[in-house]
Amino acid sequence: MWFRTVLFGLLGMMFGGPFGAIMGALLGAWLDNQNQRPRMVYGRQRQSETQTAFFEATFLVMGKLAKADGRVKEEEIQLATALMNEMRLSPEQRQQAIHLFNQGKNGAPVDAVLTRFRQTAGGSLIQMFLEIQLQAAFADGDISQAEMAILHDACQLLGVNKLAFDLLCQRFQAQRAFYSHHAGHGGHQGNWQSAPRKDELKEAYATLGVNSGASDRDVKRAWRKLMSEHHPDKLVSKGLPEEMMEVAKRKTQEIQAAYDLIQQHRKQSS
Repeated sequence: MWFRTVLFGLLGMMFGGPFGAIMGALLGAWLDNQNQRPRMVYGRQRQSETQTAFFEATFLVMGKLAKADGRVKEEEIQLATALMNEMRLSPEQRQQAIHLFNQGKNGAPVDAVLTRFRQTAGGSLIQMFLEIQLQAAFADGDISQAEMAILHDACQLLGVNKLAFDLLCQRFQAQRAFYSHHAGHGGHQGNWQSAPRKDELKEAYATLGVNSGASDRDVKRAWRKLMSEHHPDKLVSKGLPEEMMEVAKRKTQEIQAAYDLIQQHRKQSS
């Protein structure tokens, strides 16, 4: 970034002394700035394209999942509405989200938008997208074969192999179970002063993607990896729509709660 500034400054010093160095550095800085502008414009454009593709893919596929079993259930409508509320959409954005959901429900093809999303998004965004879709699929308490088939097709278009999706699905179910227990405890670490139940601890480990025999170092590494992957600011910089920051924040809170429970249990057991 500063290559031309330094180079022209040195050349100016050689041929024009201190004054030449200043003028050369100014010229180099101007050239560096001109060179950076196209990259910045391209970066903002790419981020905008990713945000649009993420938004469209999210509600289009949610609609498709809702109708997978032949009838849209009340729980599925409630989840889609809750997501829109959590995103704090403007009236115009909300109408667009409902339109996309209805399109997916009515059988609109999703291949094009998923392909476009894959071309602009990174791995963390694709993972976040799949977690949202898993939440939609489990809205009625279970996931059907038809819903799973839609998710497998989406994974194929997004370049996610079956093993990676199965592991994500297992971790999501553990997170879902853990969060339900966590919410039942008031969602506060202070309510875990007594020893946690075995199922809660098992779910906490599964939430981080490790087993109870993992070392402290491995548990911490898994926690850091998940927190980094779900960090709201980092995801937004990669193209997550800013309206979905609250969704990402909730995910990090769930991950943090699982890690805190494991840490507390290990301290009590030592």
